[in-house]
Amino acid sequence: MRDFWQDSGYHLLTRRDDGLLQVTDDFLRAYFQRPEVRPVPESNAAERALHEALLRNPREAVSEERLAALDDDDAIENYRVVLAFRERLLAAETLEDCYLRIFLSPDGVTLPPLFIDQLAHVIARAMLDGEEDPLKLRAAELFFRAQQVTINDGAIMAADAETVEMFATTGGFGSLGRLVAEAQTPLRTVELDVVNETNAEIYWERASRYDTVLNLNFAGAGLDAFCRVLETWVRHFLDVAVSIQPVQKISDERWVWHIGLDVDANQILNDLYNGVEVGEGRLARLLSLFRMEFQDASVVAPGIAGRPVYLALAMAEGGKLRLKPQNLLVNLPLAERA
Repeated sequence: MRDFWQDSGYHLLTRRDDGLLQVTDDFLRAYFQRPEVRPVPESNAAERALHEALLRNPREAVSEERLAALDDDDAIENYRVVLAFRERLLAAETLEDCYLRIFLSPDGVTLPPLFIDQLAHVIARAMLDGEEDPLKLRAAELFFRAQQVTINDGAIMAADAETVEMFATTGGFGSLGRLVAEAQTPLRTVELDVVNETNAEIYWERASRYDTVLNLNFAGAGLDAFCRVLETWVRHFLDVAVSIQPVQKISDERWVWHIGLDVDANQILNDLYNGVEVGEGRLARLLSLFRMEFQDASVVAPGIAGRPVYLALAMAEGGKLRLKPQNLLVNLPLAERA
């Protein structure tokens, strides 16, 4: 089996027999090695001692008095954020459980998006372990990395937003390229490769570079791969088998349930469902519609069983696409389980 996404932290975790992930000390240590909490030359002795203690025992309790001794407001706040995330990880049986609790909390989502994306990243890595189809891996990048979408001659192309920004500002040449750009000297044009069924093998050596483009056209291999990953996501978390297929429109007089896979799609579907006029500009941002069906109708709430759930994917103004894969988990019309 070929490895991918080495930056996910997957190899620092353990997997239970049911395939779910459990936190380890090494996984926790990785967060205390982040630049936000790693000591800097100006750090005092208390901060250095705390950092060394947490590397020895990443589960060690940290009091408010110990944090106050850091005598640096930024450092204290950074430690509070990381420690709060650590407590969430330790309170949950699995990383999947931790992820779900974030969105089911009565207090709302209080965790920074960075940590949410990192959880989605490592969970997606686990659920796709052994996957041999690079298109599915590229499609799964949407679960934890924002995309920049362009539509040219009817082709819907999704590229990693951070990678696009890097090339736009540095031409892919790092700090040197940024200096050249600031001097308004033309940079070399860099074209990202579209990964498809013909050249899919290029993905393996670039999996952690996030520099390939996915075609999301209707009836294309890229959108099909995205559907298969959505199905796997639901099965991995909820042990529920679903079938998801792209559709060109919703022609259903008995439309009863829908889920937007991002903020914009959710708002558009809500308006369409409620008969609110949706202008051409907003409709043009709708990238794809999907029909989801449950293989076992008994898992669906009464009154909805036997009916499809419609999904949508849309980009924001400016072409940014930020998937919210949690929507597909917490908004499903499932029956109460014993």
